Amino acid sequence: MSEQEKNLRWYNLAMMAFVSVWGFGNVVNNFANQGLTVVVSWVLIIGLYFVPYALMVGELGSVFKDSKGGVSSWIRGTFGTTLAYFAGWTYWVVHIPYLAQKPQAALIALGWTVKQDGNFIKGMDPLVAQLLTLAVFLFFLWVASRGVTSLKMIGTIAGTSVFVMSLLYVVLMLAAPSIRGIESATVDFSIKNMMPNFNFSYFTTLSMLVFAVGGAEKISPYVNDMKNPSKNFPKGMITLAIMVAVSALLGSIAMAMMFDANNIPSDLKMNGQYYAFQMLGEYYGVGKLFIIIYALANFLAQISALVFSIDAPLKVLLADGDRRFIPTALTKTNIYGTILEVGAKMTRAGVPVKGRWLIVAPESKSLLLRDPEFIKQGDISQQLVAEGAFGQIGGFTCFESANTMFEDTSIVDSKKTTTEFIAGHPLFASRVMEFSVPVHLQDLSGSGKFIGAS
Repeated sequence: MSEQEKNLRWYNLAMMAFVSVWGFGNVVNNFANQGLTVVVSWVLIIGLYFVPYALMVGELGSVFKDSKGGVSSWIRGTFGTTLAYFAGWTYWVVHIPYLAQKPQAALIALGWTVKQDGNFIKGMDPLVAQLLTLAVFLFFLWVASRGVTSLKMIGTIAGTSVFVMSLLYVVLMLAAPSIRGIESATVDFSIKNMMPNFNFSYFTTLSMLVFAVGGAEKISPYVNDMKNPSKNFPKGMITLAIMVAVSALLGSIAMAMMFDANNIPSDLKMNGQYYAFQMLGEYYGVGKLFIIIYALANFLAQISALVFSIDAPLKVLLADGDRRFIPTALTKTNIYGTILEVGAKMTRAGVPVKGRWLIVAPESKSLLLRDPEFIKQGDISQQLVAEGAFGQIGGFTCFESANTMFEDTSIVDSKKTTTEFIAGHPLFASRVMEFSVPVHLQDLSGSGKFIGAS
C-alpha cells in the first residue's frame, strides 16, 4: 500500500484509541472506589504504567509499520510464528465476554438519550432485550466488515464526542462556583486528604485503575493504514496518553467538587456518569440538555468500542497468522468493502471516477457474482459487454483474467501469493510484475505469415 493510499492520520488514531481505552465511567467508578485519594492513584498509574505502556505500543507500531496483525505481528517478528498464533488466539478469546457486554451498554446509553433515566432496559421483557442486543451486535458486526474507512469515521466521531464531553464536564464544574455560586461538595483538597493509605485494601482497588487504562494495543492492527506510520503512530499514542491523563486527573477533581469525597452515594457506580451530567444541567439551568448530549456521545462510544472489539482481535488473530495454524478460508475479507476502500484511495489520488476498471481473478469473480451490490452483465451497456466486461461494482467495470498471480511462491518464500484484483483507469498506469513478459524479436522478412511481411 502506497503512502497516497493510506488514509489514517495521527489524530484519527488518537481518537480511535481513546474511545477503545477510555470512558467517562472510568472517572466516576474509580472516584466511587477511592474518593479524593484517586487523584494520587491516577498520578501513579499514569506515570508508572500507562505512559510507558502507551510509548511501548507506539514504538512497536513504528518498528512493525508494515504489519497487519498488530500484537501478533510484533510477537511473530520477535519470538516466532507459534507464539504469535497463541497470542492472537488468546487476545481474541478474552474479547468475547467484552462483546457480550457492549451491545447492552449501548442500549442503556440509548435509553438515557430517549428517556433520561435508567428504566429503558429495566422495564423491558428479558427476551425482547436479548433479541434487541443480538440485533445490535449483528448490525455492527456488518459495519465492522465494511473496512477501515467505516472504522475511522465511527472511531473519530465517537472519540471526539467523548473527549469533548469530558472536557465540558471539567470546565463547567470547575467554573460552577464562580459562575453559578455552587459550593464544592468536598471542602478539603489538601495533599494530606488526597494521599491514600498504602495498605492491602488500597492495593486491591488498583486493578480497577489498571483495567481502566488498558487496551491501547487494540489499535495496533491499523498501523498499516496510516500515512507515515513511523512518525504518526507514536504521535497518536502520545496524544492518547495526554488525553487520558487530562480526563482522569481533572475529571476526578471535578467529581470531588460535585460529590462529597467523604460521603459518596452508594449508587454512584451504577449510573453515576449520567447523574453527574444531570446535576451539571441543573447547575446551569439547562434542564436535561447535558444528559441527553452525554448519553448520545456515550452511545456512540459504546458502539465504537463494540466495532473495534469485533474487528481488531480478528485482525490480531488472522491478518498475519501463519497458514499452518489458520485455514485460508478464514482470511478472506469482504471483497465489496475492499473495492470501496480502493475506490476511495483512487479518488484521493486524483483518479477520475468515470472509466475505472477492475481486472478480476476467476476466484474473485465468483465472490462478486454472489455480492448483492454487483451489477450483472445484463444491466450494463452493450458496448461494455462487447469489450468483455462481465459487470460493474462500486464504480468499477469488471473484466475477468486468468493471467493474474495465483498461489505464487516466488515472491515470498514458503508463502503463497495470489492477486485477487487489479484496479486502474485508462489515464493512469501501474506496473504489475506478473504481467511482465520478456522481450522477443521476430524477423518478419520472407516469412509470408504476417501482414506486411515481404
